[in-house]
Amino acid sequence: MRISSRAEKIEPFYVMEVAKAAGALAREVAATDRPMIFLNIGEPDFTAPPLVQEAAVRAVRAGATQYTQATGLDLLRERISDWYRQRFNVEVPARRIVITAGASAALQLACLALIEAGDEILLPDPSYPCNRHFVTAAEGTAVLVPTTAAERFQLSAAKVEAAWTDRTRGVLLASPSNPTGTSIAPDELRRIHEVVARHGGITLIDEIYLGLSHDDLFGQTALAIDDQVISINSFSKYFNMTGWRLGWLVVPDAIVPAVERLAQNLFICASTVAQYAALACFEAESIVEYERRRAEFKARRDWFIPQLNALGLTVPVVPDGAFYAWADCSAFARKLGIEGSWDFAFEVMKRAHVAVTPGRDFGTAETARFVRFSTASSMAHLEEAIARLKTLAG
Repeated sequence: MRISSRAEKIEPFYVMEVAKAAGALAREVAATDRPMIFLNIGEPDFTAPPLVQEAAVRAVRAGATQYTQATGLDLLRERISDWYRQRFNVEVPARRIVITAGASAALQLACLALIEAGDEILLPDPSYPCNRHFVTAAEGTAVLVPTTAAERFQLSAAKVEAAWTDRTRGVLLASPSNPTGTSIAPDELRRIHEVVARHGGITLIDEIYLGLSHDDLFGQTALAIDDQVISINSFSKYFNMTGWRLGWLVVPDAIVPAVERLAQNLFICASTVAQYAALACFEAESIVEYERRRAEFKARRDWFIPQLNALGLTVPVVPDGAFYAWADCSAFARKLGIEGSWDFAFEVMKRAHVAVTPGRDFGTAETARFVRFSTASSMAHLEEAIARLKTLAG
């Protein structure tokens, strides 16, 4: 059977390939004194808090399980609008918010609504691989622009201007970023958007980790810049609802009808039960719990990264958000007699039973030197992982 050229252009998601190998080994060592420690997947070890779980149960019992409108429950859109007002002091009207089946659906809708075949979208290298694949699936071309530690692994206005061609449609940014956990300074983000707007382009920004910012300088939404900025967000990370598959998209008023038509045809709506559950995310009791968890993520970062640096797994930029550490493993790999983060990941998996993510997924700008550690695991797991890495380093 012939596979479409569109599908053939999508590269494997190597994170999941590593995860499969780690899972297989984990079953073999589960009963030993060194079970597998998973620091490879970006999923909070926390689950939805009690009020959210209870809201889901109430929805099921009340029979509130039928389709919603494609743009989502009006009440949930209002709650998110209130969230922007209270948390970020930004007015985002509910009519511009579209509830989606996770941030993935939000990205798909945005790309399909705005990208023509052959359009080029600029992304930083390194960046989350699925973002560029959404561009490809919309028959656009993802153009990875190399970045450096000195640039916090983020694009600048100067680099966007230099990379812009007649085929460029816009930029797709992430702040905070996966895999680096770094954000774009608000002033620089404003300058980037000014360059994009001057060229008549679009500014797409992935803000799914925004709630997990640890620095007030960076913890601001790009929606404060201009109502033409398009923001993708999610209930997965800050709100700890990964498997619930719920996110949202903020678009300019003029784009809402097109996005709604696409959503009606592609998804009908996001999970109704998840939407009713998410209403409870914004209760005061839930927010207190989310903030406690955010502080825990910061404490993990503050302990873990110095430990990595001491081992020679150098983190060149301290992440200001999310729960990742982007570490140069070159020196450590040489101690093990190997080269590159791909072999390093499998060697550490095999010898220390610690799963990490090699840089291969995230681009080509020296990513072969880097691995991504996820600090979304418990402090006990992080401490044990460091102990094993110390033993491995000799």
